[in-house]
This record gives sequence, structure tokens and C-alpha cells, in this order.
Amino acid sequence: MAALLPTASGTPAAATEIPVEPPAGMRRRRWIPYALLAPGLLWLAVFFVYPVFQLVMASLWDPSGSVETGYTFTWAFSNYADAWEMFHVQFLRSLWYAFITTVVCVALGYPLAYAIAIKGGRWKNLMLVGVIAPFFTSYLVRTYSWKAILSDSGPVVDFLKWVHILGPDGRLLATEFAVIAGLVYNFLPFMVLPLYASLDKLDTRLLEAARDLYHGPVRSFFRVTLPLSMPGVIAGTLLTFIPAAGDYVNAQLLGGPNTQMIGSVIQSRFLVVNDYPIASALSVMLMVTILVLVTVYVSTAGTEEVV
Repeated sequence: MAALLPTASGTPAAATEIPVEPPAGMRRRRWIPYALLAPGLLWLAVFFVYPVFQLVMASLWDPSGSVETGYTFTWAFSNYADAWEMFHVQFLRSLWYAFITTVVCVALGYPLAYAIAIKGGRWKNLMLVGVIAPFFTSYLVRTYSWKAILSDSGPVVDFLKWVHILGPDGRLLATEFAVIAGLVYNFLPFMVLPLYASLDKLDTRLLEAARDLYHGPVRSFFRVTLPLSMPGVIAGTLLTFIPAAGDYVNAQLLGGPNTQMIGSVIQSRFLVVNDYPIASALSVMLMVTILVLVTVYVSTAGTEEVV
């Protein structure tokens, strides 16, 4: 604060800055945001950063080691080349399955979210309960139910044989269709809920104005509704693609040897074969690949808001 101090001759002296200490209450309030962040940051440091660091270290262990003799850290970058050479088919297949699952979930989830948010009316809450109802049972139970539905003696296979879509020896289990169907079913709510949150905020007066300006529901949708709901589309695609790429339950229960995904390989290498360096290298490769794809996708999607 500037102040004029009188001198001995009675003339005011030059203005000097007198630092003013903020009140004690204001100083304490400055620390409140850091205190609120501390538990979350501590949780991430202990249960995410440290495990990821250990995973990266394990991916560079000497591949000649074993659980009995122990592993040594040798900067063995060759583990990544070996992992890619052995399992690049399963790696690329996982990304492909996740991509198809995401596309199907968008195709199914967008009309559903639109109907709930715009046309739901007094049934909106009931329809939302229907979307999240599968979460009342475990992921494993839901996937096992698909195994019963798609079994060789189940009603779906019998019906498809009756209409001659499947041959007498045709089956759905252990096929790409079964794995992707299970992924779509399990991750569809992750697509619908962000889309609903985005569409529910849409001002319906804009839709009325769009109909007046663009003279058709299709042009109004692509000019107004879709651009305004892009944050929900981006959030939904991320929430669907990322877990679907690393999923192994659906491939394990509904698929076969020709539909194995990288998650199954990592699980087997960690828990069955005990090949920790290769399993860790595959895990790091999957994380880095998804991180790069997500970064490129979000940066090119043309929106700064996610839901």
C-alpha cells in the first residue's frame, strides 16, 4: 500500500510501499484446494503411478530369469520386440474388436440416449434405470448369461438354424460375433450415459429454430444436435474403447483360440506362464498405444469439452 509520510520540514516524503499481510483466514483458505487434492493425488501415486513404474521396470527384466531364480534388471528392451513378434496378431485384434464395439455402441446408444433425453418425458427416469440395471449384477454373471444365450443348444442358435441363416453345424460361441456381442452388451451403458448427459443439456428451442432454418430433421440433426452433443460422443467412445481394448473376460468365455485378445494373453503370461517380462512389455505397449490413440482422437475431434 502506498502512503505519504511527513518529513521534518513538513513536506510529504515520496510514496513508499508498505507490505500488507493477508489476514490469517485468507492464508488458510489458500491451502484448501491443495488439501482437497491431496487424498486423490496420494491415491493415484500409490495405486497408479507406483504400479505403472514397477510394470515398466519389470518389462526390462532379464527374460532368462524365472520366479524360482528371480529376475534381474538388465534394460532388456528386446522384450518389447519379442512380445510384438509373438503376439502382434492378438494385439491388433484387440484394437479391431474395440473399434467395432465402439462403432456399434454409438449406433445403438445414440438413438437410445436421444429418446431418453428429448422424448423421454415422465418415463425418463425409468428408462435410465433400465440402462443402468445391468450394473446391479456382476460383470462375470452378465457375460456368463451371454454364454447360455449363444450356446449351441440355446434359442438363438435354434432360431437361426430354423431360418437357415446358420447351417446344421453352425454355431455362435467361439466366434468373433459372440465376443463383440458380449463387449457391446457390457459397455453399451458407458456410451449411453455420457450421451444422455450431453443431450439432456440441449436447449430444445434450438431444435425448433433449426427446423425453421434448415427445413428438415436430417439437416437439423447434423447442423445442430450432433455438434452440440459431440462432448458426449467423445466421452462415450473413450469410456467404451479403452476398457474394451484391454478386456479379456468376453474373449475368455465367449471366444475361442482364434478370437483371443491381448488381455487374455497378458493374464495368461502373468498368472499361468509366469513370464513377467513379456507380460509387462505387452501391458506397457497396450497402455502407450491407447494413450497415443486417445490423444490423437481428442485433439482432432474438434471439441475442448468432454460432457
